[in-house]
Amino acid sequence: MFGFPRTVNEKAARTVAGVVAITGIVALAADAQWLLIPLAYGFIARVLTGPTLSPLAQFATRVAAPRLGEPKEVAGPPKRFAQAMGATITTLGSIAYLAGSVTVAGVCLALLVIAATLESVFAFCLGCHIFNWLMRIGLVPEEVCVECANLASRRPRTDAPAA
Repeated sequence: MFGFPRTVNEKAARTVAGVVAITGIVALAADAQWLLIPLAYGFIARVLTGPTLSPLAQFATRVAAPRLGEPKEVAGPPKRFAQAMGATITTLGSIAYLAGSVTVAGVCLALLVIAATLESVFAFCLGCHIFNWLMRIGLVPEEVCVECANLASRRPRTDAPAA
């Protein structure tokens, strides 16, 4: 039950991100920062169990993504890292909301909307890019995501002279 898949269907991840972005926009527009609490639950559930305990991830993997065509499998560890970033932001926002700091809660929601929109609309996973950067500088060991390490080694160096 606990664990995260080695690969993730990017279409399902983008579906989850789309619902998160819409929920965040609604929370900001309706002054409903309390929505951070169920969002935090969803992120924490996905970090700990992948889609197993997240109703939104279950919907995305079983209902929405299969209707979007062939799955596009991507490495799981960067997506898990991105979910952990979402868990951190929404948990901080939830605590701020419960403590009465609607400004901090609103900032957390805005950050969440930006990241989720980038993922859902543009397939730009901010957490995945941060994960890749952490691997390149050596803070995340290669064995955490061998696929990611292989991709990072194939990137052209930006400091290499042009041929």
